[in-house]
Amino acid sequence: MISSNDFRPGVHVLLDGDLYAIIESQHVKVGRGPAYVKAKVRNTKTGSTTERTFRAGERVPLVYLEKKTMQYLYTTGDEYIVMDKTTFEQMPLPRALFGDAVRFLRENTDVTVVFHEEKPIGAELPNSVDLRIVETAPGIRGDTVSGATKPATLETGAVVQIPLFVETGEVVRVDTRTGSYIERVR
Repeated sequence: MISSNDFRPGVHVLLDGDLYAIIESQHVKVGRGPAYVKAKVRNTKTGSTTERTFRAGERVPLVYLEKKTMQYLYTTGDEYIVMDKTTFEQMPLPRALFGDAVRFLRENTDVTVVFHEEKPIGAELPNSVDLRIVETAPGIRGDTVSGATKPATLETGAVVQIPLFVETGEVVRVDTRTGSYIERVR
């Protein structure tokens, strides 16, 4: 059991018989009334997001999840094939488990697959990946406004905003959580 005061993003709890992930939580104390916790939770089965209110200190069942590092191999339709690096067993995962980060997924990338009761419920990419730029507009001399950016297409097909000085063919590090440019890789 976990107290509602200990809710943090990424914690998984059991509510009404379904598995929910805490996205964000806020402890609220109003003038005369009792304190409560307002939490935004996502149902891992349906993907729907709702806001729930809990009494401060209310206890709910905590769910422990198993995480395995697996290697992404290839895509077939809407399924992504990953391989367990210890047993070499291959398993298909639906695209929805990867979320928006799937646009930065490149073959042979290590991903963390999250299991609940031996069933995959999520897949996480590394926090940052290094990808080559395949297409971008050339930087124009004198176009040096502070923080100016231009769109660039990466080898996976994703489009990110990069600084003007970065050119086609260079490798950049991208944050997979936000989809933003971090730095140029030498």
